[in-house]
Parts: sequence; structure tokens; C-alpha cells
Amino acid sequence: MDVVTLIIMIAAILLVLGLIRYGIRIVREYQRLVIFRLGKSIGQKGPGIVFLIPFMDIPVRVDLREQYLEIPHQTCITKDNAPISIDFLIYSKVVDPVLSVIKVQYFQGAVQGLSTTSLRAVVGDIVLDDVLAKRDRINEVLATKLDEVTEGWGVKVTRVEIREIVPPKDVSEAMIRQMSAERTRRALVTEAEGKKAAAITVAEGEKQSAILRAEGERQSRVLTAQGFSLALETIFGVAQKVDNKTMTLQYLEALKAMGASPATKYIFPLEFTQLLQPMLKNITGATTGE
Repeated sequence: MDVVTLIIMIAAILLVLGLIRYGIRIVREYQRLVIFRLGKSIGQKGPGIVFLIPFMDIPVRVDLREQYLEIPHQTCITKDNAPISIDFLIYSKVVDPVLSVIKVQYFQGAVQGLSTTSLRAVVGDIVLDDVLAKRDRINEVLATKLDEVTEGWGVKVTRVEIREIVPPKDVSEAMIRQMSAERTRRALVTEAEGKKAAAITVAEGEKQSAILRAEGERQSRVLTAQGFSLALETIFGVAQKVDNKTMTLQYLEALKAMGASPATKYIFPLEFTQLLQPMLKNITGATTGE
């Protein structure tokens, strides 16, 4: 085998290997190949091994994973003529690889231009306070508007997320003052509610204490009255068992004590003369018998 033949064989082998390398493609799970045969789209292929006709089929690889596009700060004018700066993220994914290749040349650039115009249109219909307070609503409206257009490109806008809204400087300062005033108001309200609760607690405690003191005094008076009642019942019971002689002796003892005193006038109760009558009768009878 001469040198020329060897060179031809090597060239043939390399050509076959090149054709095989060009005609066989391995497509990953998250990718698709859009095939153009002689310039005409014949659809998508993949994932896995894809066979192409050399020099006739031209593949375009498309990524089906969700992508995000960062939109830098955009200056917008609100409905009440307040200039604000907004930056946000757009998340999207290809749902039709063929349309994403045929219908749009540079998707990210197209979406960026579309998003800025849509953002200005949406913010222009909203006052500043609502722009600051209703981010979720703005996100939904932007995502809907963008998806209406990108649907024809075979791309689905999954969501839009506003990252930052920068209001004018004077508005920012006013918001800071308002926030400080609101915090001061909340602190005063909390302090007043605390004092009110403390006063209620103290008053309730004093009320319960007064009730307990009154209850204690009432029980004490009841016990004292019960003691007097028992004492009177005892005295009355004993008095019923005392006879006239005993009572007379008690009166005599009293007269003896009175006689020892320096007083010159004495007052005797009526019952005293009645008690002495039996004694006088006994004394009289004893004298007559003698």
C-alpha cells in the first residue's frame, strides 16, 4: 500500500467520522432541537439520540428550563405625577421550542423592551400610595400583559417580581416622619392601655379587699351577737332556777356594800320590798310565838 492510498483511506475515515459526528446528536432532558431541513422547519426532536442528515439538517438547540431576566431601574410617572424608580425580575420558560426560534430573534431583548413599556403603562394608572402598597397586584398585571405577547413566541411568563421601588426623596422623608409618628402613637397607646389595665387591676383589688373586710366585720358582728345571745340565754336559764331566798341574800349583800359607802341617800327598787315581805312575816311570827 503506497502513501497516496493510505492518505485517501485516512481522509475517508475522517470524513465518515465527521459525518457520523455531525449526524448524531445527544439531546439532554431539558433541551430540544428545532430542525431546519434545507431551510424549512420540520419540528423538534429530543431528548435522547437524534439523527440528522448531514449538510441538509441544521439544528437549533433550545433550553426548556425556567429563565429569569433582570430589568434594571426604570423611571415611571404615577397617576398623581410622582416620579419613581422600579427594578424587577421576569421569570419565563419556553413552552413551544419551534415558535421560540421562528417567531422571535432575541427573546430577552424583546421582553426587556416590552416590559419597560408595559411597566410605564401600568404604573401610570396607579397613584403613588397604591404603587407602594400593592406590589403583588402590579406583579400580576405585568405578568398578564407580558404573557399576552410572549404566548405567540412560544414562551410563558410565569411570574414578575418587583425588587425595589424608590420613591422621590421628599416622599421618602415624609414616609420616615410618618413612620416615626406612628411608632410614637403606638407607644403612647400601649402605655395608656397599660396604665388603664393597672388602674383597673388596682381598683378591682381594692374592691375585693373592701368586700373581704366587710364580710369579716359582718361575721365578727354575727359572732358577737351570737355570743351575747348565748350569754343572755344562759343568764335567763340560771335566773329561772334562783328562788326568793337566794335573791334576798343577794340584795342583803348589796345593802351591806351600800352601808359601807359614805353616801347618805339610797334608792331601793320596788322588788326589794317584795322580797323582804317573807322575811318580815317570819320575823313577826317568831316574835308572837314568844
